[in-house]
Amino acid sequence: MKLTFGFGAGVQEAEVPEKNLLGVLHANPVKVEATQEEAVLQALAQPIGTPRLRDLVKPGEKIAVVTSDITRPMPTYRVMPALLDELYAGGVRAEDITLVFALGSHRKHTEEEQKKLAGERAWREIRCVDADPADCVHLGTTKAGTPVDITRVVAEADRRICLGNIEYHYFAGYSGGAKAVMPGVSTRDAIQTNHSMMVRPEACAGALETNPLRMDIEEAGEICGIDFILNVVLGEHKEILKAVAGHPVAAHRAGCRFLDTIYLKELPQAADIVLVSQGGAPKDLNLYQTQKALDNARHAVRPGGVIVLIGSCKEGLGERVFEQWMTQSESPDAMIERIGRDFQLGGHKAAAIAMTLKKAEIYLVSDLEDDFVRSIFLTPQPDVQTALDRAFAKLGPDATVLAMPYGGSTLPRIVKG
Repeated sequence: MKLTFGFGAGVQEAEVPEKNLLGVLHANPVKVEATQEEAVLQALAQPIGTPRLRDLVKPGEKIAVVTSDITRPMPTYRVMPALLDELYAGGVRAEDITLVFALGSHRKHTEEEQKKLAGERAWREIRCVDADPADCVHLGTTKAGTPVDITRVVAEADRRICLGNIEYHYFAGYSGGAKAVMPGVSTRDAIQTNHSMMVRPEACAGALETNPLRMDIEEAGEICGIDFILNVVLGEHKEILKAVAGHPVAAHRAGCRFLDTIYLKELPQAADIVLVSQGGAPKDLNLYQTQKALDNARHAVRPGGVIVLIGSCKEGLGERVFEQWMTQSESPDAMIERIGRDFQLGGHKAAAIAMTLKKAEIYLVSDLEDDFVRSIFLTPQPDVQTALDRAFAKLGPDATVLAMPYGGSTLPRIVKG
């Protein structure tokens, strides 16, 4: 069977014998009742696990609405008009509402970026600010030892409302929910303590109640106090397919279940060989972006197998800290050891690649120079067909193959019968 994978602006092809092919993973078709702003209105009218927001808030209360920064695809500008109407219906005044952009460890926004994120109406009607990790209030400590130090404007509000988009996250399980608070509006020390748990095997995409890192995030959210969330699930073109609102855990779980109906792919067995691509440009411009597909493929390959990662990476590694870790570390083990004591954005993706290398060999089909690819612990291959042939030569002619042409979106889960 001939398979096609996006590669930069073009494609890569490979012929896989039918007898070896376990499957080709695509998103499941899903029927949605309402999209975009209509989905948001429905969610606010039917919250999960809480009264309507208009019945929760009281006139005179200070409201902090925490939303994602510019590195995330959350369409804050689409949800804010309906959210503001709901707050005003509860008697809240515009001057008592602050929209807080959760920076985590990321840089501050420009004023133009804040305006774009908030949307014209929110920017005009309410105060919009970046979280300030240098001005935090200590609210407690989680059982795992994570300090709950929250940016002051959020910590001192009477009500906290968290926005976010729900997608798979390779160590927090899923994005969204209490993640707006931890790491969103937390200190670097808090983020370091929480994210150092990413090296635990239970801290992986699609895991919630068994995920110590996600449980720590939600304990921090409970200590801080989240009154209401409004989360969305986005389609491939970043349109809102579903919105959920209400209790910070119950509503989040409902959103996660919906995400699973589209992108979770249950498999009866792990594959010997996984062929995975981000789907081409712009998602495979660099290795930093392409890593997301690699991490999802990790869940589908058997120990000792081969992952063929297909991505142009024509712009190189794509992020400064990530490049330092990949090019200056002595070994994959050194990266894993380091992330446990020195969490750094960028370094965390290098450590994730290192953890995948502990499970399987990674063949990289890219536009990078072969010697450079070898220097970052990966095995260069000229094209997908050659990579597949070499994987068969290594693992035998009966090796099983799984294809993930949109690997960043589909999450495999092995379900033993």
